[in-house]
Amino acid sequence: MRHEIDVQSHAPFGDVMSEAISKCVHCGFCLSACPTYQELQQETDSPRGRIILMKEVLEGGMPLETASPHLDACLGCVACVPACPSEVAYGDLLSSFRATQESKRARPWTQRLRRWLTQATLPYPKRFRIAARTGRFVKPFRRAVPASLRVMMDLLPDKIPKQTRLPSVVPAIGEKRGSVALLTGCAQSVLDPDINVATIEVLTRNGFEVQIPRSQGCCGALSWHIGNHDQAKKFAIDNLDAFETTPDVDAVITNAAGCGSGMLEYPLILKGTRSETKARSLAEKVIDVSHFLAQRGLSESLPETPSSIKVAYQDACHLAHAQGVRQSPRELLTRIPGIELVELRDSHLCCGSAGTYNMDQPEIAASLGGQKVDRIMESGADLVATGNIGCLMQLKSHLKQRSSDVPVRHIMQLLRDAYQGRPLG
Repeated sequence: MRHEIDVQSHAPFGDVMSEAISKCVHCGFCLSACPTYQELQQETDSPRGRIILMKEVLEGGMPLETASPHLDACLGCVACVPACPSEVAYGDLLSSFRATQESKRARPWTQRLRRWLTQATLPYPKRFRIAARTGRFVKPFRRAVPASLRVMMDLLPDKIPKQTRLPSVVPAIGEKRGSVALLTGCAQSVLDPDINVATIEVLTRNGFEVQIPRSQGCCGALSWHIGNHDQAKKFAIDNLDAFETTPDVDAVITNAAGCGSGMLEYPLILKGTRSETKARSLAEKVIDVSHFLAQRGLSESLPETPSSIKVAYQDACHLAHAQGVRQSPRELLTRIPGIELVELRDSHLCCGSAGTYNMDQPEIAASLGGQKVDRIMESGADLVATGNIGCLMQLKSHLKQRSSDVPVRHIMQLLRDAYQGRPLG
């Protein structure tokens, strides 16, 4: 006997999950868009298959343990969302499901340890810097570490950049066109702090004052997407308070696709709380830096260059699919003199990074990363541009494995270098 989803027992997300499940007509348009279905070729590893699994668990018709392996294998890339004619909010469904079910999971101790280490370090720049440097020293002895933890060390870069201290306000250069607040991110500020430096320079060169709230922290996307609702709520509320100190800004700028998507999900993360209305107000101001600059236009012209370089743009899933931003990054890149933009085949498919996915599902992530590098190499690109730190690190790692010297840069780094007349390669 089938039962409807008990919305109240799954509060505050019961209605969100029920609506998403009811909208799915199992048409199959999502299959060609789903990287893990392409990889695993099983109906249970497709978006519509996972929707059925979640429905069965929520209705009490299937044990969570039966569905979990297939749901864990989902990247959360939401490539299925723009492909869906019924506009099923798959991302909201998946995150809400994980938020309500994670506490019921019985995971092996190695998984629990890895997840605890990730959640206790990645969202906190000081801790993550210490952990990353420690991991580099432990690398030579990696074989003594359990395989499920070893992958964390393998993903660390060879060198951790020095800490960069940013001022609380950076004035616009020349005529002021507006004021923005910047989310600096957690992992990004450790792994590649130059992205924030470049973002600030590009914004100020184009007439925008940049405010950087001191009390800001992790956006909470990592916690939210792996089912740690309590931690995600805390991070969201902390950032609501932090960005309340910049009430008159035109926009809240993000330069990492996952962070921007995470902040746009604050109304869902804080659903049913006293902060939900405030979360909606903040989310209305959140915008990716590439989209912001494409909308406002570049006020400072870029200097001409005699050199020419082929640049492939890697679509970050949480920019292209979750935020619908595809053309703006390409528009900015084509504004840089000397750049010939080349498109990657299967550009809609995820590179395999997806937050902590390359640690949780290393085999699938490695396969997807390898396929993305195949597309880069066949494109003949001299350089890869992207708008997300996770994609950047994943691509760097897989290009290095192929002994490729193709660099991977953030769009803002390319724009900054172009303004300064520096080589882009």
